[in-house]
Amino acid sequence: MTADRDSRREGPEAGPDREAARPSEAVGPASETEGPGPSVDELESEAEAGPGPAEQVQPAPVLPRRSLAAATARTWRERAIGGALFTAGALSILTTVGIVVVLVWESVAFFQRVPILEFLTGTRWTPLFLPQHFGVLPLVAGSVLVAVIAAAIAIPLGLGSAVYLSEYAPDRARRILKPVLEVLAGIPTVVYGYFALTFVTPILRSFIPGVGIFNALSAGVVVGIMVLPLIASLSEDAMSAVPRALRQGAYALGATKFEVATRVVTPAALSGIVASFILAISRAIGETMAVVLAAGMTPNLTLDPRESIQTMTAYIVQVSLGDTPFGSIEYRSIFAVGLALFVITLGMNVFGRWFLKRYREVYA
Repeated sequence: MTADRDSRREGPEAGPDREAARPSEAVGPASETEGPGPSVDELESEAEAGPGPAEQVQPAPVLPRRSLAAATARTWRERAIGGALFTAGALSILTTVGIVVVLVWESVAFFQRVPILEFLTGTRWTPLFLPQHFGVLPLVAGSVLVAVIAAAIAIPLGLGSAVYLSEYAPDRARRILKPVLEVLAGIPTVVYGYFALTFVTPILRSFIPGVGIFNALSAGVVVGIMVLPLIASLSEDAMSAVPRALRQGAYALGATKFEVATRVVTPAALSGIVASFILAISRAIGETMAVVLAAGMTPNLTLDPRESIQTMTAYIVQVSLGDTPFGSIEYRSIFAVGLALFVITLGMNVFGRWFLKRYREVYA
C-alpha cells in the first residue's frame, strides 16, 4: 500500500519520461504487425505489370488550330525576312562582280590594240587627237597630286578636330559641333567646284605667282575641305572607343590632357585613325566634279600644283559626254582608265584592312 501511494505521488514527476517512452513502445508492436517486406518475385511481377493508372504518362496537350496557324505564319514570315536580307546582300555582291566583269571585258578589248606596257609607262595621253598616245601616267599623276594636296589639308585639320571633340570639348559643344562639321559632307561636289573656281583660285592668285585659272592647288584645297568631315568623324569615333580607364590611369600618373591625347588615346586608336585617312584619300582620288571644275582637263605630267592637270575621273567625264563612237578605241579607253582607278582604290582598301587587322587594339 505504501509503495502504491509512492508510485502515485511520483506519477506527475515521471510523466514526461513515460510520454517519451510511449512512441517507442508503440513502434514495437506496429513493426511487428507489418511483417516482412515484398519478395523479389512480387517486385518482378509488379514491374512486368507496368505502371498503375496514376503513374501512366499523360499525352502532350494538343495545340488549338489557331495556335498552329499563327506558328506557321510566323515561320514563313521569318523565312521571308531572311530571304529578303539574303537578296539584298547578294545584289550588292552581284553588282560589284558585274562592274568588275564589264571593266575587265572592255579593257581586254582595249589592250588588244594598245600594248599594256605603253599604257602603264607612257608619258603622253592624247586619245582624242592625232597622233594618238595612250600613256596613262599623266592622269595618274594628276589624281595623285590632287589627293596629296587634299590629304595635306584634311589630315591635320581632321585629326585636330577629332582630338578636340574627343578630349577637350564639353558634351554640349560636341553635340553641336560634330553635326555642323558633318554638314560639309552633304554639300554637292559641284558646289565645291564652283567654290574653288570663284573663291579659292582668286585668293591663291593674289599671293602665289604663276597660278592659272585652272590649277591643281585649288582643286586639292576644296577636295581636302570636302573629305575633312570624314577624317574628323571616324577618328573621333575611334578615340571615343578607347576605354576611360586608360585616360584615368594616365591622369593618375600626372600626365596633362595634351599628353593623354597624344601619347595614350591617339596610339590606342591608331588603327581607326589610319583607316579614316585611307578612306579619305580613296575618296579624294575618286573625286570628279570638283576636280573637273577647279583643275581643268589638261593631261600634264607635272608635279607643279599651279598648272592645270587632268585626273582619271575627269577624263572619264570628258569622253562620256556622248560624242565618242561606241566600240571605238577612245570609247574603250574609258574602261581601261576605270580599271586602273579601280585597282588603285582596291589596293588602298586592302592595305587599310590589313593595317586595321594588324594594329587593332581590343579592350575588354
